[in-house]
Amino acid sequence: MNQKNWKIGELAKQTGLTVRTLYHYDQIGLLSPSQYSDIGHRLYTETDIARLQQIMWLKQLGFSLEQIKEFIENANFNPIEVIKVQLESLNEHIRIQEQQRSQLEEIFELINSRKDVQAKQFIKLIEVLQMDVHNFFTEEQLEKIRNLGKQLGPQKIKELENEWHKLIVKLGAELEKGTPYRNPEVVQWAKQWVKIVDQFSGGDPELTKASECIFIKNPNNARVHKYIGKALSQI
Repeated sequence: MNQKNWKIGELAKQTGLTVRTLYHYDQIGLLSPSQYSDIGHRLYTETDIARLQQIMWLKQLGFSLEQIKEFIENANFNPIEVIKVQLESLNEHIRIQEQQRSQLEEIFELINSRKDVQAKQFIKLIEVLQMDVHNFFTEEQLEKIRNLGKQLGPQKIKELENEWHKLIVKLGAELEKGTPYRNPEVVQWAKQWVKIVDQFSGGDPELTKASECIFIKNPNNARVHKYIGKALSQI
């Protein structure tokens, strides 16, 4: 591009965008041409091209057009900070995906090994994996969870998750067998459950409550949770 300005059709051809997209950007105030020809044609300058490059870059990072507009109209716009925010978001998404994979692997192993546990009980756990955490946690709580995750570290988190899932299996199995909640072993497992939850929530009662809401969304989990509560009443 050696010229000083571009008509909308020329810019669309050069960038691979559609004319309709550029019109839309103009309508929402995201990218408007700096100049117009004598007969009213839009003319985009090198400054406009630089702004368009920022828009396309931020769009590739997954930001909405509304977010992009806020970014580039901010006098303190810092690309490094934007990348940092997106990296944190992606890392959190990856962490959740890894947790879901771990849960699915455990469900598969339990069903495949044909242990003395009803397969349908674990199949229903899959429903929990489809839930959106934003329906249960506020942004502030999610931020606190991310910070707690950083403090614990990935290895510790994985260890706690594995231990937590094993407790689900044990308590669920005892519940299905009709083992009384007063059973000393059941009470001990319930205490371990609380200890793990406290580590994940940092002892925050609101985080604990929100986490429990996710867990008991599944009917089978709700039964296990009630079983745990009764066992804890023996302490």
